[in-house]
Amino acid sequence: MGILDGESRAVLSSIRVSPQKLNLVATVIRQMDTKAALTYLKFCKKRSARDVYKALYSAVSNAENNHGMDPSLLYVKESCVGAGIVIKRFHARAKGRSSSIRKRFSRLSITVAERKE
Repeated sequence: MGILDGESRAVLSSIRVSPQKLNLVATVIRQMDTKAALTYLKFCKKRSARDVYKALYSAVSNAENNHGMDPSLLYVKESCVGAGIVIKRFHARAKGRSSSIRKRFSRLSITVAERKE
């Protein structure tokens, strides 16, 4: 899965939110224009929207500065969410027992591309 010509990517790893929660926000912005997606993420009430906003803004900046693309023609080609590391903790329970707590991390990859007019 490489980057083609006319595409740019930004990757955030070790985001401290579960992949399931992050994917709720990432699925909404797929195939949207980047300007509309940034506006949506700025006013979204979910906490993970801040991380998706940072990654999308970085991908747009990479496309503009590194590849010389026009930011007004960009759209979100794909946004992939994957599982990262899991930190395991325990919670003390009654009668000397314990239960496990899994603190999940996520990895986010956003690819933007130019629309063919």
